[in-house]
Amino acid sequence: MKVVSKGPSALIMTAMLAASVAGGVSAQEATSQEGEVLTTVYGSPPADLEGMAEGPAVEGMITARSGNKVQVTSADGTSTVFLLSEGTKIRSSGGFLGLSKDKLTASALLNGLPVEVDTVRWANGLVATDIALKSKDLKTAAMISNGTNQRFVANETAINANAAATEALRGRMGDIDKYNIKGTTNVYFDTGKWNLQGSAESELCAAAAEAESMDNALLLVVGYTDSVGDEDYNQVLSERRAGKVVNYLQQKCGWKPWRMLTPTGMAESDPLADNSTAEGRRQNRRVSVNILVSKAVDEG
Repeated sequence: MKVVSKGPSALIMTAMLAASVAGGVSAQEATSQEGEVLTTVYGSPPADLEGMAEGPAVEGMITARSGNKVQVTSADGTSTVFLLSEGTKIRSSGGFLGLSKDKLTASALLNGLPVEVDTVRWANGLVATDIALKSKDLKTAAMISNGTNQRFVANETAINANAAATEALRGRMGDIDKYNIKGTTNVYFDTGKWNLQGSAESELCAAAAEAESMDNALLLVVGYTDSVGDEDYNQVLSERRAGKVVNYLQQKCGWKPWRMLTPTGMAESDPLADNSTAEGRRQNRRVSVNILVSKAVDEG
């Protein structure tokens, strides 16, 4: 279902303010599939990880990094936080820039990088023993991280123009009223669930394609719930739904991470319909994908 809007709304303003707050939270704790919050671990893990109890294997994308703490979000929206130690081995396949398997350092662990991680249990958390990545993914993540510093001789002019426009858009994000909402696509969820269903996948890629056709468009993804369940649970659930949509947009629809604002969950705020009816609750269990374009670009 698509709703088109010609100007910023209170809903988007609230969501963007919440996103800016969420973006500043340290990645020291994460939520498990059952909703349990993992305890924050203080101190430095030992270099010798031999003999420690085996932890879960984690596969997904790096979504946050703070010192020796790394957060990886899996395709199902589950986030896992682990620590790095001097004994953590980081290896790549493919020989990017001539780096051999075991010579990568923690500086290679960039946001947006797909990884496979083996862990052990230490204190109340996890420590990575082995982190595997692909050199082509490392190259892509490094290009994203470097942003406007990337230069290709054949396309330097186009790259400079696009990078400048993107940076200008980011710099003006504090001025919400300088953006036009070009469209909103809603996808819907079953009660208590965050898995995509029905036509949601095709609708998300259609929204990404529409945004791609616009100059310097950004996406803002906001998750919601109905009024069933307590406030804390619904907050977590709305964030998981938003995370699921973000992962699909980036991994399946090809939407670039640097063209997406920080996703957020709004729990049962801003309902589209009456929560006292089954149909109303169905409409409120949603994630909204909003296409934003700077007025300076849109009206220039």
